[in-house]
Amino acid sequence: MAVFRHSIDVMFQHCDPAGIVFYPRFFEMMNEVTERFFSDAIGWPFSHMHTIDRRGIPSVSARLDFRSPTRLGDIMDWSIWVVRLGRSSATLACAAEVAGRDVLSGEVAIVHTDLEAMSSLAWQGEVRTALAAHLEVAKEA
Repeated sequence: MAVFRHSIDVMFQHCDPAGIVFYPRFFEMMNEVTERFFSDAIGWPFSHMHTIDRRGIPSVSARLDFRSPTRLGDIMDWSIWVVRLGRSSATLACAAEVAGRDVLSGEVAIVHTDLEAMSSLAWQGEVRTALAAHLEVAKEA
């Protein structure tokens, strides 16, 4: 399994008046990491996916568990990988650290969608192969 990594600098725009990341911003960051994952690891940038191929990957569920506060000036080191790959859907797991300290983990479920018909589409060819390369294989007990 290949894990994709991406760092995000925590900026003033992410924080509440106390200088701590306002929790909805973490979902925006998770989306940024997902978009970067599709561009850099899968080889299918959103600009091409949406405007040329007329496809999308809307989220159908998202969950984050917070372990430690993240503050203005921190650098969040995100990791993302695939934990489930279905016919037209996938579940991506993510985790983030600041200076080696776990700050959050979570999952987002996405569905490969035809933007014209607004219906699901099976993953195909190189995209499916690239997603499978990031699939975490469960370890046997």
